[in-house]
Amino acid sequence: MTSSTAEVAARPKSATTAPTRKLTLPLRWISPVALVLLWQLASSTGVLSPDKLASPLTVAETAGELIADGQLGEAFAVSITRVFFGFLIGGFTGVALGLVSGLSRWGETLLDPPVQMLRTLPHLGLIPLFILWFGIGEEPKLALVAAGVAFPLYLNLHAGIRQTDPGLVEAARVLGYSRFERVVHVVLPSAVPQTLVGLRIALGTAWLSLIVGEQVNADAGLGFLINNAREFLRTDVVVVGLVVYALLGLTTDALVRLLERKVLRWQKR
Repeated sequence: MTSSTAEVAARPKSATTAPTRKLTLPLRWISPVALVLLWQLASSTGVLSPDKLASPLTVAETAGELIADGQLGEAFAVSITRVFFGFLIGGFTGVALGLVSGLSRWGETLLDPPVQMLRTLPHLGLIPLFILWFGIGEEPKLALVAAGVAFPLYLNLHAGIRQTDPGLVEAARVLGYSRFERVVHVVLPSAVPQTLVGLRIALGTAWLSLIVGEQVNADAGLGFLINNAREFLRTDVVVVGLVVYALLGLTTDALVRLLERKVLRWQKR
């Protein structure tokens, strides 16, 4: 092996990939920017009718107007409140069921079959049933978000617990750890990576559930803003609402990815 080859082999992997990452990040913006420019060109030349889809410039102007008059801020506050409380309910339910089913054979026997049966149902199709149960207020919207959150968290937490390395559990037992200590120091830390995957999926499903839920008998929120704009063929307002939904989804996903990097620093990259 030559000296140059040895230097490359000995060089840390992160040092060799860092420049590539810095180069790749700007390149990822090329296609989105190109699509927006193509969209604006189609609108300016009349190929794309404003009745079908407003131009990016019109959407930006409308967003500024909605921010200035407070409509977008109010709708944003209502929607994010619904997601927050729906996520709390669904998160608590999913984590509680996942812990009981994952840590106990009896829990798995009793809880996993009905949860798996309910999981196969499209939760967005439960809207008529939720309306019958809870009425047309806030409750069916929260229930829809909670249902979308609970199942991904349950499945991933349960899988993470069940996939714990038996060798690690046995080593902890040999070292004198009690069952509670084995769960706290071995099983639950081993389930964290899988649970964070479930968290990312749950947040994405929460926003999807909110979009659908706010289309049904809502009198406030981003969904109401979009639905009201549809009645008046305001495609610019519709696009603004969809962009806000997308930005919220991307922001929450980025926060979870940041949490992953902080919590899972012990993993090899």
